[in-house]
Amino acid sequence: MIIITTIIAAGLSQGLLLPVLSILLEQKGVSSSLNGLNAAALYVGSFAMTLVAERVLGAIGFKKLIASGLSLVLVALILFPLLPGIGAWFVLRLLVGIGDSAINYAAQLWVLLMAPAEHRGRNISLYGMSYGLGFSLGPLGLSLLRFGEAAPFLVIALLFALVLALVAWKLPDSRPDQVEHAENQARRFGRCYSLAWYALIPALLYGYMEASLNSNFPVYGLRIGYSTDQIATLLPFAGIGGLLLQLPLGIWSDRYGRKTILILSGVGGGAAFSLLPLAGDHFMLTLALLMIAGGLVGSFFSLGLSYAADILPRNLLPAANVVGSFHFSLGSIAGPGIGGLLLQFGWSGGVFALMGGLYIVFGLVGLLFSPRQAI
Repeated sequence: MIIITTIIAAGLSQGLLLPVLSILLEQKGVSSSLNGLNAAALYVGSFAMTLVAERVLGAIGFKKLIASGLSLVLVALILFPLLPGIGAWFVLRLLVGIGDSAINYAAQLWVLLMAPAEHRGRNISLYGMSYGLGFSLGPLGLSLLRFGEAAPFLVIALLFALVLALVAWKLPDSRPDQVEHAENQARRFGRCYSLAWYALIPALLYGYMEASLNSNFPVYGLRIGYSTDQIATLLPFAGIGGLLLQLPLGIWSDRYGRKTILILSGVGGGAAFSLLPLAGDHFMLTLALLMIAGGLVGSFFSLGLSYAADILPRNLLPAANVVGSFHFSLGSIAGPGIGGLLLQFGWSGGVFALMGGLYIVFGLVGLLFSPRQAI
């Protein structure tokens, strides 16, 4: 329950910060491309953390790494309204990215290591549902802007302070098992790619989708005529769809195979994203497509890691988790920047056409992938 509460808070911070900061910068007259690059700072910080996450976790353990991540995000949330410049927000987003990455890396590895193979899809889905719940509720914080620009940040900061107190008081202090082998880190990463490259791609696509949707959709929505309140209402429905299908997809992946579920979800979710520009400013149609697309691909990160855990030997799971986090960060960095450029050059619908195409290609490539035995 402590891990679930912590992951909800981490999802809430990202789900809130991306649209709130994008809208505030848009209202200040910042270009969409610069807005997207500023949003990517969060994931640059996340990427930096993935480079050292495995070693830091081994040195200080799960509890201290989670508490450190919570503390870093808490400080950044308090400073956002006090330092309103675009340069300062870039640095603060870096800090949030580092903190959130620390929280997620420790939590998801803990779940993977504890879950028995026959229930791995279900258990990792509960982790994904927790993050998705927070991420879905985050955009609702846009409505707090009517009380002042500082209001959303202070409300989330209070929540993080409470979660940090809970972690410090109740979370047991444990560490992952020490791996007894002579392989260096680069060699282990290479083996992960060699054995499970297809299972590691979903993290990249999920990061791209999540960051692009939450950073670019607010700007896209404003430009096609949606109000801030309409955008705040629409955005959570991608996450709500993910929440509704997260556990069923996890259970079905245990029963029918994770590759099969990934292929079907990728093609279906990609098709829904590709149709989104055709909805225009039709509110209910946009809502339905976001819900369908989010429902089908909202489990990609957790299902991909579960599939990797099926394929890889146990001693490679920490390294695979690092690779998954690295891919998530890479996709998240690319998403807002690419989407911002498409918006700036006038092809607003291209944000979702490209996103949908990537998911469809992933699904089709899955027909060619066959895992091989580790040696």
